[in-house]
Amino acid sequence: MDLRWEILAGYGPLFISGLFMTVKLTVVAIGVGLLLGVVFGLISSSADAPQPKSAVLAVLLKLARLVTLAYVTFFRGTPLFVQILLVHFAVMPTLVHPEHGLLLAGEAARSFRQEYGAFFSGALALTLNAGAYISEIFRAGILSIHRGQTQAAYSVGLTHAQAMRHVILPQAFRRMMPALVNEGVTLIKDSSLVSAIGLAELALAARTVAGAYSRYWEPYLLISAIYLILTLLLAGLAKRLEAPAHLRGR
Repeated sequence: MDLRWEILAGYGPLFISGLFMTVKLTVVAIGVGLLLGVVFGLISSSADAPQPKSAVLAVLLKLARLVTLAYVTFFRGTPLFVQILLVHFAVMPTLVHPEHGLLLAGEAARSFRQEYGAFFSGALALTLNAGAYISEIFRAGILSIHRGQTQAAYSVGLTHAQAMRHVILPQAFRRMMPALVNEGVTLIKDSSLVSAIGLAELALAARTVAGAYSRYWEPYLLISAIYLILTLLLAGLAKRLEAPAHLRGR
Protein backbone atom coordinates (compact mmCIF):
# COMPACT_ATOMS: atom_id res chain seq x y z
CA MET A 1 0.00 0.00 0.00
CA ASP A 2 1.64 3.21 -1.22
CA LEU A 3 0.50 6.13 0.92
CA ARG A 4 1.02 9.62 -0.47
CA TRP A 5 0.60 11.92 2.50
CA GLU A 6 1.93 14.88 0.54
CA ILE A 7 -1.41 15.25 -1.26
CA LEU A 8 -2.93 16.44 2.02
CA ALA A 9 -0.48 19.32 2.43
CA GLY A 10 -2.44 21.81 0.35
CA TYR A 11 -5.69 20.95 2.13
CA GLY A 12 -4.48 21.70 5.64
CA PRO A 13 -6.75 24.75 6.10
CA LEU A 14 -9.75 22.72 4.90
CA PHE A 15 -9.12 19.99 7.49
CA ILE A 16 -8.52 22.57 10.23
CA SER A 17 -11.77 24.41 9.48
CA GLY A 18 -13.52 21.03 9.28
CA LEU A 19 -12.14 20.13 12.71
CA PHE A 20 -13.41 23.37 14.22
CA MET A 21 -16.81 22.82 12.62
CA THR A 22 -17.00 19.28 14.03
CA VAL A 23 -16.08 20.53 17.52
CA LYS A 24 -18.57 23.40 17.27
CA LEU A 25 -21.38 21.06 16.20
CA THR A 26 -20.59 18.66 19.04
CA VAL A 27 -20.39 21.39 21.70
CA VAL A 28 -23.73 22.88 20.63
CA ALA A 29 -25.43 19.48 20.47
CA ILE A 30 -24.09 18.36 23.85
CA GLY A 31 -24.76 21.70 25.57
CA VAL A 32 -28.31 22.29 24.36
CA GLY A 33 -29.08 18.56 24.28
CA LEU A 34 -28.09 18.36 27.94
CA LEU A 35 -30.59 21.09 28.80
CA LEU A 36 -33.32 19.32 26.83
CA GLY A 37 -32.37 16.02 28.42
CA VAL A 38 -32.61 17.42 31.95
CA VAL A 39 -36.05 18.93 31.31
CA PHE A 40 -37.53 15.91 29.55
CA GLY A 41 -35.81 13.50 31.93
CA LEU A 42 -37.37 15.24 34.93
CA ILE A 43 -40.77 15.21 33.25
CA SER A 44 -40.62 11.52 32.33
CA SER A 45 -39.46 10.55 35.83
CA SER A 46 -42.21 12.56 37.55
CA ALA A 47 -44.80 9.77 37.36
CA ASP A 48 -44.04 8.77 40.96
CA ALA A 49 -43.85 12.35 42.21
CA PRO A 50 -46.62 13.84 44.36
CA GLN A 51 -49.42 14.99 42.09
CA PRO A 52 -50.09 18.76 41.91
CA LYS A 53 -53.02 19.94 43.98
CA SER A 54 -54.38 21.89 41.03
CA ALA A 55 -56.32 19.77 38.54
CA VAL A 56 -55.12 21.99 35.70
CA LEU A 57 -51.48 21.47 36.63
CA ALA A 58 -52.06 17.72 36.91
CA VAL A 59 -53.51 17.62 33.39
CA LEU A 60 -50.66 19.75 32.01
CA LEU A 61 -48.09 17.48 33.64
CA LYS A 62 -49.73 14.40 32.16
CA LEU A 63 -49.79 16.07 28.75
CA ALA A 64 -46.10 16.98 29.13
CA ARG A 65 -45.29 13.33 29.84
CA LEU A 66 -47.15 12.26 26.68
CA VAL A 67 -45.27 14.86 24.60
CA THR A 68 -41.99 13.69 26.13
CA LEU A 69 -42.80 10.06 25.35
CA ALA A 70 -43.62 10.92 21.72
CA TYR A 71 -40.45 13.02 21.34
CA VAL A 72 -38.15 10.39 22.84
CA THR A 73 -39.79 7.56 20.89
CA PHE A 74 -39.44 9.35 17.56
CA PHE A 75 -35.83 10.49 17.92
CA ARG A 76 -34.62 7.22 19.43
CA GLY A 77 -36.55 5.09 16.96
CA THR A 78 -35.56 6.74 13.66
CA PRO A 79 -32.13 7.04 12.00
CA LEU A 80 -30.17 10.21 12.70
CA PHE A 81 -29.38 10.52 9.00
CA VAL A 82 -33.10 10.69 8.21
CA GLN A 83 -33.61 13.25 10.98
CA ILE A 84 -30.89 15.47 9.49
CA LEU A 85 -32.51 15.33 6.05
CA LEU A 86 -35.96 15.95 7.53
CA VAL A 87 -34.78 19.00 9.47
CA HIS A 88 -32.79 20.47 6.56
CA PHE A 89 -35.25 19.90 3.73
CA ALA A 90 -38.60 20.08 5.58
CA VAL A 91 -38.32 21.88 8.92
CA MET A 92 -35.77 24.48 7.82
CA PRO A 93 -37.82 25.79 4.84
CA THR A 94 -40.87 26.03 7.12
CA LEU A 95 -39.06 28.08 9.75
CA VAL A 96 -36.73 30.13 7.55
CA HIS A 97 -37.97 31.02 4.07
CA PRO A 98 -37.82 34.26 2.02
CA GLU A 99 -41.56 34.17 1.36
CA HIS A 100 -43.36 32.33 4.17
CA GLY A 101 -40.88 31.57 6.96
CA LEU A 102 -42.49 31.22 10.37
CA LEU A 103 -39.41 32.51 12.21
CA LEU A 104 -37.59 34.45 9.55
CA ALA A 105 -38.68 35.76 6.14
CA GLY A 106 -37.55 38.16 3.44
CA GLU A 107 -33.96 38.99 2.58
CA ALA A 108 -32.81 38.11 6.09
CA ALA A 109 -34.08 34.56 5.61
CA ARG A 110 -32.29 34.22 2.27
CA SER A 111 -29.02 35.48 3.76
CA PHE A 112 -29.36 33.25 6.84
CA ARG A 113 -29.95 30.12 4.76
CA GLN A 114 -26.95 30.83 2.54
CA GLU A 115 -24.53 31.52 5.38
CA TYR A 116 -25.79 29.40 8.28
CA GLY A 117 -28.50 27.12 6.89
CA ALA A 118 -26.51 23.88 6.87
CA PHE A 119 -25.00 24.53 10.30
CA PHE A 120 -28.39 25.42 11.79
CA SER A 121 -30.02 22.29 10.35
CA GLY A 122 -27.17 20.00 11.41
CA ALA A 123 -26.92 21.46 14.91
CA LEU A 124 -30.70 21.30 15.39
CA ALA A 125 -30.95 17.68 14.27
CA LEU A 126 -28.00 16.58 16.42
CA THR A 127 -29.33 18.53 19.41
CA LEU A 128 -32.83 17.05 19.20
CA ASN A 129 -31.37 13.57 18.82
CA ALA A 130 -29.00 14.07 21.75
CA GLY A 131 -31.79 15.49 23.92
CA ALA A 132 -33.88 12.35 23.45
CA TYR A 133 -31.04 10.03 24.47
CA ILE A 134 -29.87 12.22 27.33
CA SER A 135 -33.41 12.44 28.71
CA GLU A 136 -33.46 8.66 29.02
CA ILE A 137 -30.04 8.75 30.68
CA PHE A 138 -31.36 11.23 33.25
CA ARG A 139 -34.56 9.26 33.78
CA ALA A 140 -32.59 6.07 34.42
CA GLY A 141 -30.13 7.89 36.67
CA ILE A 142 -32.91 9.41 38.77
CA LEU A 143 -34.71 6.08 39.10
CA SER A 144 -31.44 4.41 40.15
CA ILE A 145 -31.45 6.37 43.42
CA HIS A 146 -33.25 4.50 46.18
CA ARG A 147 -36.83 5.72 46.56
CA GLY A 148 -36.36 6.01 50.30
CA GLN A 149 -34.13 9.05 49.79
CA THR A 150 -36.88 10.85 47.90
CA GLN A 151 -39.42 9.99 50.57
CA ALA A 152 -37.02 11.18 53.28
CA ALA A 153 -36.65 14.49 51.44
CA TYR A 154 -40.43 14.86 51.30
CA SER A 155 -40.70 14.04 55.02
CA VAL A 156 -38.48 16.99 55.98
CA GLY A 157 -40.60 19.38 53.96
CA LEU A 158 -38.79 19.55 50.62
CA THR A 159 -40.86 19.89 47.49
CA HIS A 160 -40.32 17.53 44.55
CA ALA A 161 -38.20 20.15 42.76
CA GLN A 162 -36.09 20.77 45.87
CA ALA A 163 -35.65 17.04 46.44
CA MET A 164 -34.44 16.62 42.86
CA ARG A 165 -32.05 19.57 43.09
CA HIS A 166 -30.52 18.97 46.50
CA VAL A 167 -30.79 15.21 47.06
CA ILE A 168 -31.37 13.12 43.95
CA LEU A 169 -29.59 14.82 41.03
CA PRO A 170 -26.21 15.35 42.79
CA GLN A 171 -26.03 11.61 43.41
CA ALA A 172 -27.50 10.55 40.09
CA PHE A 173 -25.23 12.78 38.00
CA ARG A 174 -22.07 10.85 38.85
CA ARG A 175 -23.80 7.60 37.98
CA MET A 176 -24.85 9.09 34.64
CA MET A 177 -21.34 10.14 33.65
CA PRO A 178 -20.33 6.96 31.74
CA ALA A 179 -23.56 7.05 29.72
CA LEU A 180 -23.22 10.80 29.09
CA VAL A 181 -19.64 10.30 27.91
CA ASN A 182 -20.80 7.56 25.55
CA GLU A 183 -23.42 9.94 24.16
CA GLY A 184 -20.76 12.62 23.66
CA VAL A 185 -18.52 10.15 21.83
CA THR A 186 -21.45 9.09 19.66
CA LEU A 187 -22.21 12.73 18.81
CA ILE A 188 -18.62 13.40 17.75
CA LYS A 189 -18.73 10.46 15.35
CA ASP A 190 -22.29 11.07 14.15
CA SER A 191 -21.48 14.69 13.28
CA SER A 192 -19.92 13.26 10.12
CA LEU A 193 -23.45 12.58 8.83
CA VAL A 194 -24.03 16.33 8.50
CA SER A 195 -21.70 16.35 5.48
CA ALA A 196 -24.71 14.99 3.54
CA ILE A 197 -26.28 18.48 3.60
CA GLY A 198 -23.07 20.22 2.54
CA LEU A 199 -21.66 21.40 5.85
CA ALA A 200 -17.87 21.71 5.63
CA GLU A 201 -16.80 19.51 8.53
CA LEU A 202 -14.19 16.73 8.67
CA ALA A 203 -16.04 14.15 6.58
CA LEU A 204 -16.70 16.64 3.78
CA ALA A 205 -13.05 17.74 3.85
CA ALA A 206 -11.93 14.13 3.39
CA ARG A 207 -14.45 13.59 0.62
CA THR A 208 -13.18 16.71 -1.16
CA VAL A 209 -9.60 15.43 -1.15
CA ALA A 210 -10.70 11.95 -2.19
CA GLY A 211 -12.62 13.39 -5.12
CA ALA A 212 -9.73 15.60 -6.24
CA TYR A 213 -7.09 12.84 -6.26
CA SER A 214 -9.14 9.63 -6.32
CA ARG A 215 -7.16 8.66 -3.22
CA TYR A 216 -9.10 7.36 -0.21
CA TRP A 217 -6.63 5.89 2.25
CA GLU A 218 -4.90 9.14 3.18
CA PRO A 219 -7.86 11.51 3.80
CA TYR A 220 -10.03 8.95 5.55
CA LEU A 221 -7.19 7.62 7.70
CA LEU A 222 -6.43 11.22 8.70
CA ILE A 223 -9.96 12.05 9.82
CA SER A 224 -10.22 8.64 11.53
CA ALA A 225 -7.19 9.60 13.62
CA ILE A 226 -8.71 13.02 14.39
CA TYR A 227 -12.03 11.49 15.47
CA LEU A 228 -10.16 8.99 17.64
CA ILE A 229 -8.16 11.75 19.35
CA LEU A 230 -11.33 13.78 20.01
CA THR A 231 -13.16 10.83 21.55
CA LEU A 232 -10.18 9.87 23.71
CA LEU A 233 -9.84 13.45 24.95
CA LEU A 234 -13.53 13.56 25.87
CA ALA A 235 -13.34 10.22 27.65
CA GLY A 236 -10.21 11.31 29.53
CA LEU A 237 -11.73 14.60 30.69
CA ALA A 238 -14.96 12.95 31.79
CA LYS A 239 -13.11 10.23 33.72
CA ARG A 240 -12.43 12.74 36.47
CA LEU A 241 -16.15 13.27 37.02
CA GLU A 242 -17.16 9.62 37.32
CA ALA A 243 -18.22 8.18 40.65
CA PRO A 244 -15.41 6.75 42.80
CA ALA A 245 -15.05 2.99 42.68
CA HIS A 246 -16.38 2.53 46.24
CA LEU A 247 -19.63 4.33 45.32
CA ARG A 248 -20.43 2.53 42.08
CA GLY A 249 -23.41 0.22 42.16
CA ARG A 250 -24.88 1.82 45.30
